[in-house]
Amino acid sequence: MSKLTLISFPTCPYVQRAVIALKEKGVPFDVVYIDLANKPDWFLALSPLGKVPVLKVERDGHEPAIVFESAVILEYLEDTITEKRLHPSDALERAQHRSWIEFGSQVLGDLWRLSAAKDQSELDGASQALAAKLRRLEDTIAGPFFAGTQFSLVDAVFAPAFRQLDALETVAVTGLTADLPKVAAWRKNLAARPSVKEAAPADFVDLYLRRLRNNDAHVLKAAA
Repeated sequence: MSKLTLISFPTCPYVQRAVIALKEKGVPFDVVYIDLANKPDWFLALSPLGKVPVLKVERDGHEPAIVFESAVILEYLEDTITEKRLHPSDALERAQHRSWIEFGSQVLGDLWRLSAAKDQSELDGASQALAAKLRRLEDTIAGPFFAGTQFSLVDAVFAPAFRQLDALETVAVTGLTADLPKVAAWRKNLAARPSVKEAAPADFVDLYLRRLRNNDAHVLKAAA
């Protein structure tokens, strides 16, 4: 069996995707967190893009192999850990799920812009873009998870985004899912999933809000 090690930083939503998938599949793995402001040389030697997450795969008789980019890591895990599939068996449904995984990355991008906004104009723009994507999800998800009762990689992708929103809403009222009952229920169901709960450090909320404060996030000022 391969030894799997995920390398990232504590609040990274992209590594949480892989952690959730691995926990759902019941496979042992390690997580190593680095300081993004002071990336160690050994990490830069491993990561061609200097980005996280990175998955190190160690196999008997082989040199350690590196897989980078979160969507690629998820596909590798799905291809190699086949005892519990998180993708649909149907090829068309699988392709559709991959499309919504990319949509999830766009949602994370809007969340990043919302958290990085330096003034009200930037904040409004990010909020409107995020709200539009969430409304699109309201018309798409089946419930209780994305495609029904079976937890999928799409769920693993969106759970970290909702975790950021949960953290933000401990100090700021966004109302982004208030009028979206299906999305709100999906968000709640994901938050209660053991694999999702265990995918981030216990002090995630404090770490996330500290990062926003350090970046002088306008969303926190607007909430004050």
